[in-house]
Amino acid sequence: MRIVTARVNHETNTFSPLATPLAAFNPVWGGEALAAARGSTTALGAFIRFAEGRGAEIVVPVMAHANPSGPVADAAFEALCAAILDAIRPGCDAILLDLHGAMVTQSHDDGEGELLARIRALAPGVPIGVALDLHGNITERMVANCDALAGFKTYPHVDMAETGGLVAGIVGHMLDEGLRPHRAWVHPPMLAHTLRMDTRVPGPMQEAVAAARAAEGRPGVLAATIFGGFSLADLAETGVSVTVTAETQEAADGAAADLARQIWAAREKFVYDEAPLAESIAAAKAALAGPGDGPVLLLDHGDNCMSGGTCDVMDVLAAALAAGMDGIVAGPICDRQAVAILQAAGVGARVELGIGNRVPLPGFAPQAPLAVAGTVAAVGDGSYVITGPTYTGQRCDMGRAAVIDTGAARILVTEQPHEPWDLGVFTGSGLDPLSARVLILKSRMYCRPVFEPIARAVVECASRGVTSSDYALFPFEKLARPIFPLDAGAAWAP
Repeated sequence: MRIVTARVNHETNTFSPLATPLAAFNPVWGGEALAAARGSTTALGAFIRFAEGRGAEIVVPVMAHANPSGPVADAAFEALCAAILDAIRPGCDAILLDLHGAMVTQSHDDGEGELLARIRALAPGVPIGVALDLHGNITERMVANCDALAGFKTYPHVDMAETGGLVAGIVGHMLDEGLRPHRAWVHPPMLAHTLRMDTRVPGPMQEAVAAARAAEGRPGVLAATIFGGFSLADLAETGVSVTVTAETQEAADGAAADLARQIWAAREKFVYDEAPLAESIAAAKAALAGPGDGPVLLLDHGDNCMSGGTCDVMDVLAAALAAGMDGIVAGPICDRQAVAILQAAGVGARVELGIGNRVPLPGFAPQAPLAVAGTVAAVGDGSYVITGPTYTGQRCDMGRAAVIDTGAARILVTEQPHEPWDLGVFTGSGLDPLSARVLILKSRMYCRPVFEPIARAVVECASRGVTSSDYALFPFEKLARPIFPLDAGAAWAP
């Protein structure tokens, strides 16, 4: 038995100015990809375990993951597709893909749908299973060109491997028992806010996931997923959707319709109304004056790394300093120019420079870099290993890094945008986040499992930026309208 499996992940913010060339994916090819993915807590890792358990020949043509950014360059997309298609062309018994579901390329609004259509044309009778991100903008073309699909049920995502195992199990039934799954896709006209998709706390997404799990207990239902979607993408199918894979079309259609009705009925609960930044800073000051231990955590969700932010918008740090806050640790701020200056100056040097606000943001007025003066506290290579719970054991590279201590704030500056997955983001550069009074992160959700437990309070901060929760800021042109909550007249019935 020969099984081809691969990982290609990108969540595309079509409003982001950040380019996405092939290098952004840090692709690993062939045998190196198999070695790197084996044992990982990803869907690809689960696919490899499935194939090993069957004694199959395992082919992993590519493992590639890029941080959210602008549309994927055509050359990058074609290179990634070619690797997968070349591996399938000699023939195989099953294809298992770890994709995202919200990839847009320069030429294709539906990157995953295009890839799957090419694969299906090349291997029309081969079982295809697909694991997807909870934030996928799922399309009819994706669903039509695979046999089984399922998405994560946690956010932050800690069930990537479990999702891969679910998909692989369905494909296993196809191989062993001749199962031919049926699929259903329902797409109510609805944009959900990412800050209303936290599955760890009571709320609409936790309720939706519980309903999806209950649906998987129905006779004949093999997998059910409610996708929150990724709203910062201008394409027709952006938004919430439901997919069900089942033994019969009747079972798939019935479960999908029921889940879609539930999420549409709860649509108001998926709206996040962001507070003005001044109110958030006031709330942070009040938290500092109150009881509790640990830093007050300020989450800059308007410039969120894992939604395509530039990570160089300085609004929140500037507002905190202007409000007289001290004991601040902030970062990572992406500013290659500042890193070069600090690295050249060396530890202990006194430096005056501007930080951030360097990448022009479409639709936003330009701002000057934040002027700071202080001492270079550390320089380094910006690498660390994640201790968990997401991507446990993975080595991360932020590019070269440096820390400047202004007295009121210690600012971590890096060459690349980077999500604060782990305390190692700071400790690797000599910073102790536990010693901060105020901790400013450019993150919306993925930092929370690690940083919330050490914080006395969490305050969400709205900066100007291409990951804002104010969807009215974005010039949607392709999005199917009317759609809730942008349009008062949006209506739907299954």
